[in-house]
Amino acid sequence: MRTVLVDDHALFRDGVASLLLAWGHEVVGQASDGADAIQLVDETSPDVVLMDVRMPNVSGLEATARIKERHPEVAIVMLTVSEDEADLFRAIKAGAQGYLLKNLEAPQLRSMLEGVARGEPAITPATAARIIDEFLRAPGGARQDTGHLTERELEVLKLVTLGQRNREIAAELGISENTVKFHLKNIVEKLHAQNRAELAARAVREGLVPDLPRTSTAQERWQREVPLRRR
Repeated sequence: MRTVLVDDHALFRDGVASLLLAWGHEVVGQASDGADAIQLVDETSPDVVLMDVRMPNVSGLEATARIKERHPEVAIVMLTVSEDEADLFRAIKAGAQGYLLKNLEAPQLRSMLEGVARGEPAITPATAARIIDEFLRAPGGARQDTGHLTERELEVLKLVTLGQRNREIAAELGISENTVKFHLKNIVEKLHAQNRAELAARAVREGLVPDLPRTSTAQERWQREVPLRRR
């Protein structure tokens, strides 16, 4: 996996780069701020960017939004010390595929990056719970018009939010996995979700599905199966 590292601490970048190389990843570039990161992604077209949140000049949050506008196919994972919920939710809305804290252990990082390569989010169950709780606490506004979701799409969305895998959904509904993926792609586009977490939380908030499962196992399964929107 071709990776770009963005952090204003050179020693930290070098440490992560050594880990990535040992795991068989290719580090195609390093940057110390968001402005350099944008240019570097333009030049190298990486598969994934590991991005710090708070950096001088252009922040990681701003850089994430600008990179996703120019290169929607690039996966961006925030790797930060910031536990500020405002940073977390801004990162998700900017299009980040993950939000990880720097205190995680190396095997966890490796596992998360392997998941990113498969199109999965790099979000721990604890972070997912924070995202869900925040969306469920959000002040109620006008309910989104959901009449444009078909009956089948609503069935798929309900099963996804309940933590079922694509193959389990296919078996329950009597359709193929490819058909499940097709419905999921339509759902995320219709709900204008930027990523898995936002899709599931919005589905609950809008009353499209029951409350999300609260066990860590169910949350982990839910995270794996809801696809990112592909632009």
